[in-house]
Formats: sequence, structure tokens, C-alpha cells
Amino acid sequence: MQVQFPLAPEPEPEAREAGRLMFAGPVEFLKGVVAMDGLPPADRLEVCFAGRSNVGKSSLINALTGRKTLARASNTPGRTQEINYFTTQGPYLVDLPGYGYAEAPLAVVEKWQRLLKAYLSGRVTLRRAFVLIDTRHGVKKVDDEILALLDRSAVTFQVVLTKADKVSRADQAQVIEQVRGALAKHPAAYPEIVLTSSEKGDGIETLRAIIATLV
Repeated sequence: MQVQFPLAPEPEPEAREAGRLMFAGPVEFLKGVVAMDGLPPADRLEVCFAGRSNVGKSSLINALTGRKTLARASNTPGRTQEINYFTTQGPYLVDLPGYGYAEAPLAVVEKWQRLLKAYLSGRVTLRRAFVLIDTRHGVKKVDDEILALLDRSAVTFQVVLTKADKVSRADQAQVIEQVRGALAKHPAAYPEIVLTSSEKGDGIETLRAIIATLV
């Protein structure tokens, strides 16, 4: 019986090389956006990275691009309070504000949550949203709310499990099954999961190849 939402396979050599080349060239921080009217011109495709605060978005972007400090990683939940744009040889990479718990004033949190939702529902050049889920925790209620928003916005999203090196293989398998069950409720979910570790490099070439094939 075919598994629903299998793990993404190792990329074919051609796709692997396309992913390598995409991130081997210049990758630079373009701008941080605090309102929709500050978004750069919609002159190319873009992919975004969404996830709960402290799920590892910045670390994943740094691993993808091979640059240790391109995106500012922090142990403090809620540090990313803007939509941060990065240029590549292909699409824009977009680091979204973390949702859920954040150590910031409530009014600030509400402002950037509204910005997050406006972006996800209104950016016409958004090719795919990568929703990051911590392998230690699986899909939580706050994740489901974002997945439902992506369903309503007809934005294809793909789950990327982060910090896979922090749990045992047995616990990984259990969380993957929980994630599969959650994704079955969401029509906008892309039918493959990417298992990654920014620290160990696991799944990074696969994710690069996926992004390269979207262009």
C-alpha cells in the first residue's frame, strides 16, 4: 500500500546539481518588510519559510545557502519580526515571522501576525510555502491554523521537519505518522515531507533540489 505523504526521496543527479548551482552563486539579504506596501516588486517567483517561533527557520536558510550568518538565528522566540527577503540565482527566499509564542509585547505580536496572514493570502508570486515543523513536537494547533489559512489561500505548502537529529529514529517515525495524519486534512498540502537537520546537513540537498525544480 502506498504511503500517504512519504518522505521526499533523494534528488536525481540533475536536480541535485541544479540546487547546488542555485545556491552557489550570490545570495544576499535584500530587505526586511513590516507592511505589505513594502514588499519588493513581484518580478520573480518566491518561496517562503513559515513556522512556529524558534522552529529553526533562520538556521535552515543558512544551511540551504551555505552561509552561517545570512539569516539571524536566535534562541529567543520571536526575534524575526519582519518578512525578510533574500535574493538568489533563482527565486526570492522569504523568511516569515515566527507564529505562536514569542517574547514580545502583545501589540507587536498581533501586528506581525496580521502581516504574516496578509502575505500568505495575497502574494501572487508565492510559488510554495515551506512550513517548518519541529521533529521533537510534531504538528500543534497553531500550525493547523496556518495550514488552514494556506488551504483557504490556495497556496501549496510542503512540510519540512526540522531538528531531526535531536530525536531517536523511533521518535522520528512516531512524529512523522502524526504529521501525516494532520496533513491528510489539508488539500493544499504537497504530498511529500522533507526531513532535515540544519546542524548535520540532512535533507538540505533534497530541499535545494526541490526549490530549483520550482523555477
